[in-house]
Amino acid sequence: MLTIAKGCRRAPPRAARWLHTSPARRRDRFDPKSVERAEDEVDVCIVGGGPAGISAAIRLKQLEQEKGKEIRVVVLEKGGEAGSHILSGAVIEPRALDELLPDWKNMPDHPLQQPALHSSMRWFTQRASFPMPHPPQMSNRGNYIVSLSRVTAWLAGIAEELGVEIYPGFAGAGLVYGDGGVRGVRTNEVGLDREFRMKDNFEPGMEFRAKVTLLAEGAHGSLSKEAIRRFNLREGRDLQTYGMGVKEVWRVDPSKHRPGEVVHTMGWPLTTDLYGGGWVYHMADGLVSLGLVIGLDYENPYLSPYRELQRMKHHPYFRDLLSGDSTRLAYGGRTLNEGGLQSVPKLNFPGGALIGCSAGFVNVPKIKGTHNAMKSGMLAAEAAYAAVHAPDADPAQPTDMSAYETSFKSSWVYKDLHEVRNVRPAFNSALGVWGGIAYAGVDTLLLRGRTPWTFRHAGSDAAHTKRAAACTPIAYPPFEPPLSTDLLTSLALTGTNHAEDQPVHLRVRRYAARAAGSADGEKGAKAEAFDYEEAYDESNAVRREHVRVNVGEYAGLLGRACPAQVYEYVDDEASQGADGEGWGGKKLVINSQNCIHCKLCDIKVPTQDITWTVPEGGGGPKYTVT
Repeated sequence: MLTIAKGCRRAPPRAARWLHTSPARRRDRFDPKSVERAEDEVDVCIVGGGPAGISAAIRLKQLEQEKGKEIRVVVLEKGGEAGSHILSGAVIEPRALDELLPDWKNMPDHPLQQPALHSSMRWFTQRASFPMPHPPQMSNRGNYIVSLSRVTAWLAGIAEELGVEIYPGFAGAGLVYGDGGVRGVRTNEVGLDREFRMKDNFEPGMEFRAKVTLLAEGAHGSLSKEAIRRFNLREGRDLQTYGMGVKEVWRVDPSKHRPGEVVHTMGWPLTTDLYGGGWVYHMADGLVSLGLVIGLDYENPYLSPYRELQRMKHHPYFRDLLSGDSTRLAYGGRTLNEGGLQSVPKLNFPGGALIGCSAGFVNVPKIKGTHNAMKSGMLAAEAAYAAVHAPDADPAQPTDMSAYETSFKSSWVYKDLHEVRNVRPAFNSALGVWGGIAYAGVDTLLLRGRTPWTFRHAGSDAAHTKRAAACTPIAYPPFEPPLSTDLLTSLALTGTNHAEDQPVHLRVRRYAARAAGSADGEKGAKAEAFDYEEAYDESNAVRREHVRVNVGEYAGLLGRACPAQVYEYVDDEASQGADGEGWGGKKLVINSQNCIHCKLCDIKVPTQDITWTVPEGGGGPKYTVT
């Protein structure tokens, strides 16, 4: 078995990988149990090159300089380059950055160029908007309006200068286990066709054997779900609840641009039974970020987050803002954690830890999470460095990362989340939306979280979905290009691309009942890692049952909810038969090439039988100004 020498700054050469596969084998079906993989020994392997993962990597190398003991750090990033899969609002609080890089303001080419100068909140009706008070946590004094994609790319450059090895295009596809814990990460195979047969360009994934594995995949990451299931990290914690964020970036007419202005909205186009709101951020260089977040605990299966965003732009406020010499430059969508402190799982497991949005550190009233994600990465880095270099460390045992959990509970991240822990669940309590707004005002202005009670999240986001028969279809207005456009026109702005003829990474599970009541598939019995042959069943019977329930009872929810038109329930006469893969003249088509990696399907599908897995590395969206 090939082992890459320590210190190598590149992936295994194609020639080395070629040894694993003969031309005859490449025509066969791939067998993950018999493949021989290249291995690389590292100290810390970080899955995900976002703000949390890169901050952890930087902090590890800083500790190396401070304490004089080397530590090899590898970051696996499924995007084609650092920052290409990063989507955010984004107004960031620089608190963690000040700690990580105290001299960042004097660094050349830093991307935090536009300070937030004025903040306001408005209540929208269909024709007007009115100012409303906002909680003190929403004050943006000292914050910056940024492209988080660019911030991430900038941080990645700093990490590489410090000696961090960043491998873009490498998707972490599975955890490597041993001795009762995690021993590293397996990357995805390259060169499989849709039937899992090996093409001429087949290359097996490799294993990064690590003393510590940090999972920084973002909200609802596939490896994070696996670790949470296997090690029962949600025991005693609430299920996570999510929001779906859809956004656009426009270059607006100079007369409309107000650099540094931050506006948050509530009300129309959302009805009063929905949790969510919009934003308008005036960035530097004439750019405006605008978007809408909708809680995925919504009930009506006819709702479309994308159509709600397009309808929002028909409001007179947006018509005026986007009039004149204005051009839409970007579109994107991503789920985000909204559960708060109650939904943060246990953060460490044998051999590793969850950091950033893999754990869920968004402060919902602040509408910010980057500062907490970065700090969590820094805390985990300090625990990892100490564990790797512990004089009494036993290499036969998984690395103990429990010090990270302890440091989190004594950090300002914990305090930040504890103060606002009751705000989000208040909107789903008996108080309702209006009562939730009133409670949020009292809690954030006066109580500041100093209450003896903690509201709980009730059930999964998927379980909140009502059957179509109990709901009214939503009549969305027609599109008005260029102000509002159809979804595929918007999707073209994401730069999304996936390799042709690869396995569909959105998989239909045969054991959906096992996750009943758990929208994130993270709670309940411990489960083994997924396997190509054992964990999935693409038989006609499974697809037929999916279509029967999701079309027959929920009006094909995914066909509207997905912000990239990945799922379609299409007419198919062959689906009338009992042996077909569809039901009632409908069958499911998965346009996986459209996927922007938002994870909504995995979270919201009522049957909980769709699992998002990583595609070949390098695919997906190519965000730059988002």
